[in-house]
Amino acid sequence: MLTIEEAGALLRIGRTKAYAMAREWRASGGRSGLPVVDLGSVLRVPLKALEEMTGADLTGELARIAPPPEPAPSPSAPAPAANDRLHRTRPRPSDQAGLFDPPKAS
Repeated sequence: MLTIEEAGALLRIGRTKAYAMAREWRASGGRSGLPVVDLGSVLRVPLKALEEMTGADLTGELARIAPPPEPAPSPSAPAPAANDRLHRTRPRPSDQAGLFDPPKAS
């Protein structure tokens, strides 16, 4: 199952056009438009229906629109400490105190 946006990307059409075609599918009772399945609060496009509509095998194209998910961290890897989450790129206020001192005569 694909989102409307993913199906549009596979068809190389814009998001607005993909949603318009999904509305057309629902309004025409499935005679024309982008085939969608209503899953309550979301619409999904079955890949098989999209392949039948286009007459092409689209499974190879999926990698183009949706890269594979990143692997989960290994359970043996230690969790980062709370203060390791942030990388400080700016000096701390205590490091800036000397910025406003008058220059020293040499």
